[in-house]
Parts: sequence; structure tokens; C-alpha cells
Amino acid sequence: MQVQVLNWLGFEFIELSAEAPEGASPEAGTKAIFDAFETVLDSHGLSLENTVRSRLFGRDRLSRDQGSDVRAATLTGPARTATSSYIAPKLFATKAATKMDMIAIRPQAGLEKVIRENDPPRTPCRYFTYGPLMILSGQTAVLDTLKQQVTTNILPRITEYLGEANSSWDQVQQVSCYLHESQTVQDMRDLFLTIAPSLPPRFEIRFVEGYSAKGKLVEIEVTATRKA
Repeated sequence: MQVQVLNWLGFEFIELSAEAPEGASPEAGTKAIFDAFETVLDSHGLSLENTVRSRLFGRDRLSRDQGSDVRAATLTGPARTATSSYIAPKLFATKAATKMDMIAIRPQAGLEKVIRENDPPRTPCRYFTYGPLMILSGQTAVLDTLKQQVTTNILPRITEYLGEANSSWDQVQQVSCYLHESQTVQDMRDLFLTIAPSLPPRFEIRFVEGYSAKGKLVEIEVTATRKA
């Protein structure tokens, strides 16, 4: 397991990353990751309730689907958080069926996690706020081309959600684009800048092979500050 402590945006974050035990089923392996994460979080005086982002990777579609089901059953109530999931066998260092990244935040007095659900509600929440922070679940769309997905659906929706939470593109601090390996960095960057006024301080593109549904070409995660 990889553990990193990050001080950023006035908060302390604990970033965890781990692969499931080799040979374990996607379900059992994902449960084992959560058990390991809980142990590490406890050593830092935190729990799953302090999670702000969960990113799941499956070796194949079945692994992604079963791992996602375990996550949905685990991160409930106060532990509900921003989520995303991918099919990305090339990102694995072992033969594990699933791997996961998790980010937790050290709580600050007077702040609470406020979940904004999708309408109608779906397994992932739309986003949540925590005082001056806004953290969106991964945003995707099933349309014919990357251009259509990014410029007519994903980024316009993110623009709307930023406004809902008293934020804006100027307050976006990090964008992570999990791009299908058939697409190019230059196209993704150019399409992003047709909607956003500029690249945020942290803008990253990582390549994956698939998502929760066929036809998706990118999933975009956003972290922003806001007027609380």
C-alpha cells in the first residue's frame, strides 16, 4: 500500500492506494482493500467517514462491476463520497482483480460533508461540499465522439454544478481526465479549453481502457474551492 500525507488548500489529506490480494475474487479483494484502508486511516485518527474521493480500478469489466458493488455497499451514510471507476489492467503492478485510490481529509471544527445527490439519485453522488471545498464524482457521457461528450455534455454539466455550489471554473483547483487509450492528450486539452477559460493549477490526463458503460471516452474528476 502507498500512503501519502498532503497539505493542500488549507487541509490535510491522507492519500491511500492499494491493490487487492492476488487470487482473491473481485468482491473479496475489494473488501480486503477496504479493511486495509480502515486500518491505516485509524492509525491517523480517521475513518471511512472522512473519505472525500474513492477511485476504483478493475482488471476487466466484471472486476470493475463487482468491485463497484462492494464499494457502494461500504461507503454509505456519513462515508458516502465522490466516486469514479475504470477498467485499466495496465495500471496494475500485480495480477489483482481490483485496486483502489482513496483520499481522506482531516476534519476541521464547524465543517460538515454535505452530499448533493443526482436527480434521480444514482449510485454515485453528484458532488459534495465540505466548507470551502467542492469535490465532484467522475463525470461521463455516452455520445458518439469525444468532442460531443466533452463539449456538449460533461463540461456544461460541470459548469452547472460549479454554479450550484457557489463555485466557478476560476476556482477549480484540480482536474483529472481519465481518457480512453484511443484518444489523444492534445485533443482532450483542446476540447477542455473550449469550455473552461484556462487550465487549472493541476490538470492531469491518465489513460484507461474502459468505464462503467461502453461508449464512454473520458471520465472527468474535479476538485474546486467555493464560497462557503
